[in-house]
Amino acid sequence: MIIIDCSIGNLFSIRHALKKTGLDAFIFSSLETLKDADAIVLPGVGNFKMAAQRIQLLTSSILELAEEEVPLLGICLGMQLLFEKTEDSSGSGLRLLHGRVSRLPAYVKTPHMGWNTLRISRQNELLEGIEEGDYFYFVHSYYADPSDKEIIVAETDYGVSFTSVVAYRNIYGTQFHPEKSGKPGARMLQNFARIVKR
Repeated sequence: MIIIDCSIGNLFSIRHALKKTGLDAFIFSSLETLKDADAIVLPGVGNFKMAAQRIQLLTSSILELAEEEVPLLGICLGMQLLFEKTEDSSGSGLRLLHGRVSRLPAYVKTPHMGWNTLRISRQNELLEGIEEGDYFYFVHSYYADPSDKEIIVAETDYGVSFTSVVAYRNIYGTQFHPEKSGKPGARMLQNFARIVKR
């Protein structure tokens, strides 16, 4: 499994959390290692445009692996990068999922930082063992707005009902940080590990 460094963020905390699931998780070092990946994790916190530019040279390889049905998990900014565009800049995402990234309403404090719950929209293997109302840790000012509502797995309320988990074929995304979300987050990463190992 390859963890791609796409922005400011603690890569070592997600690497440690993934290793606890039994996965060999390595931080990206070269295009050759990426080509051999059996799974990709795209974590991040920060600016969409800057992160998109940072992974620009990797985009074609990521898209090829996604097409080959290699499991891909986007976390926080990494989930937003799965989509086409954002309203905060002219940056272009990976376009693996259709939709845009929008800003949280002006009448709520941003960033949305701290613990919040999920409202499960439909069952998915990534959420196995996760209960309605389980708490997860969020840090973000923007959220993904998918064109295809069928890919929404869970939503969260913070001034607006926003998408907090997506799943489409081998592509998964969480707006929150599972590696910082205690037992429910650890359970979700274990579920992703099972997807990778099958």
